[in-house]
Amino acid sequence: MKQQEAKLETGQTFPLTIKRLGINGEGVGYFKRQVVFVHGAIPGEEVIAEATNILPKFAEAKIKKIRKPSEHRAEPPCPVYYECGGCQLQHITYERQLHEKRDIVIQALERHTRFTIPGMDIRPTIGMDHPWHYRNKSQFQVGTNPNGQVIAGLYALNTHRLIDIPECIVQHPKSNRATRTVKKIIAKLQIPVYNERKKKGVVRTIVTRVGFETGELQVVIITAAEALPHKEELITQIKKQLPEVKSVIQNINSKNTSLIFGEKSIHLAGENVIRETLGDMSYELSARTFFQLNPVQTVKMYDEVKKAASLTGKERVVDAYCGVGTIGLWLADGAKEIRGMDIIKESILDAKKNAARHGVKHAQYEVGKAEDILPKWSKEGWNSDVMVVDPPRSGLDDKLLQTIIKVKPKKIVYVSCNPSTLAKNLEFLSKFYKIEYIQPVDMFPQTAQVECVVQLLLKM
Repeated sequence: MKQQEAKLETGQTFPLTIKRLGINGEGVGYFKRQVVFVHGAIPGEEVIAEATNILPKFAEAKIKKIRKPSEHRAEPPCPVYYECGGCQLQHITYERQLHEKRDIVIQALERHTRFTIPGMDIRPTIGMDHPWHYRNKSQFQVGTNPNGQVIAGLYALNTHRLIDIPECIVQHPKSNRATRTVKKIIAKLQIPVYNERKKKGVVRTIVTRVGFETGELQVVIITAAEALPHKEELITQIKKQLPEVKSVIQNINSKNTSLIFGEKSIHLAGENVIRETLGDMSYELSARTFFQLNPVQTVKMYDEVKKAASLTGKERVVDAYCGVGTIGLWLADGAKEIRGMDIIKESILDAKKNAARHGVKHAQYEVGKAEDILPKWSKEGWNSDVMVVDPPRSGLDDKLLQTIIKVKPKKIVYVSCNPSTLAKNLEFLSKFYKIEYIQPVDMFPQTAQVECVVQLLLKM
């Protein structure tokens, strides 16, 4: 009966001490045993919170007053930081962000595994020297404001209200300029902007991707239908106002979906691809090709993968979820043979081209799922010594985990972008593999996301 009396109510204000940072970057505290998530609060702070949402297992609240601020609190430099939701940690000093990201990994292990965590080798997070303007790709939704002006940006947190973001401080400056310019051209030519509610209009999203090392820029205009009014004038103006743009693509997404890209792309101007360089490797990137969003940190992360793989020239390496072959090619000079697979056909075509361009003759790529291709190779008598997995946020699915146990690579290098699914997968793999170490890497400064490189060795 006492616990029921302690239940919070919406609008109630109460004192709260923040204990940890949640996986989405919110402060976590406990009010009479109830878990409370407070957006914008920092571990160690004492706040007066106001309950905004009461759910069966937890409550959400906002800060009414900070009684005791953290020494790690910083002034967010972005003018729309508290509205946008694209970044979650600008109010925390960068040094402290790195500390908290390691703790997010530890929390995931505590929640989803039975490991003895104090005995594990979980290393300090590898950060960036300059943690701003690091993203090479922006995907800004296009809409109109109440005055009917064309805007481009991101939706406010948990809403469908679009916020105009002319200058995003985690995007490359060239991306910002290109998005602003294309937005103005669309407005001037009066090309209809898509309205999600009415299901009318044409332009849905402006996607820009920039090669950090090459300076090349690609603009992709996502439309709701193939017909694009004033297409020729649009292309002429982009070429005139943005001479650095090497590739202009139209992508058609007519579906009512949260996915940005549709299946069909039309080449409008320039080349089909732009080029990017990572270390000694150069890559051709088409509009829908997956490529790491932070090239500076990608080099650091791939070097960590290389360390974890510790190849001697004798190993057969599998690059599962290989994309355009980036990780496999990074390891190629130390491997006897590289084999990769991916479900996106264009990525495999790009991977083959990338291997050929770098003179890597001992790499082979196939379209398909790892869980289907690995058993086939095994039947043919080919098994890997080292398997690199870089799955999406959903982690390794059960079928692939079962396949890994059957083919038993001697070493797994797991590249993770989601600590929760990583922890669940490690719990399963730990029956057969020893977790040597976990190396967190900060690929997305100012956000709550954290990547990890994990080395696992087969138990003999």
